[in-house]
Amino acid sequence: MQALKRQNLKFDLLDHDAPLPHAETVWMASDVEIVGREDQGWPVAASLEDIEGAIQRALLHLRGVHQIHELTFGIDPGPRPGIAWLGDGIVLGMSQLESIDKVTAHIETIKSAVKHQQSKVRIGDGAPLLRDQIINECIASSLLIEQVDEARTSRGLLRHNHVISAIRIAMIRGQRVWEQRNITPSEGQLKEIQRQSRKRSNGRKTISADMALAVARGELDLDEALSH
Repeated sequence: MQALKRQNLKFDLLDHDAPLPHAETVWMASDVEIVGREDQGWPVAASLEDIEGAIQRALLHLRGVHQIHELTFGIDPGPRPGIAWLGDGIVLGMSQLESIDKVTAHIETIKSAVKHQQSKVRIGDGAPLLRDQIINECIASSLLIEQVDEARTSRGLLRHNHVISAIRIAMIRGQRVWEQRNITPSEGQLKEIQRQSRKRSNGRKTISADMALAVARGELDLDEALSH
């Protein structure tokens, strides 16, 4: 109930053996409480460890999405990547992350919350350095990933509207990426990472070129490099 309230979702509290209000009622309960009532409405099993996942599944039922064959993720790469996820072509959700190192964890969380038969990840071809880091992380996590030509995904959008671009990327078939990329940043890209380190530390520290290279390759994040 607290989790539902945090998301401003309206709900009714029913007694365990109370009849459902109507045949299409979406209801949440424990595994034990659902036993014997699996064919009544749209039951969603919930546990203390998976409250947020259960809410996501309940919201899908409310939208009329009861079974998903393919779950597709779209990623608009950048320092604050946009991510969208679609179920059989229907937009289920979207978010903008604060850094690229949270991308695969976010995808795995959604995959766990949404029941599906198969999944894939599609990423735009912009921001090559960050793109390839994300691709490497996805392959390391055994995620099927495609690279998409995003030339047309930003048409008509306001600048930096990454989540909408992510939706468009998710809808475009791309080229499957089978192997991790060899990340060889240019001198300009390394200098940009060093500039970011100065900005992050309020001018107190500039990381070395070697540390910048480690950040570029995804071996360290910027905060870890600054702590060395």
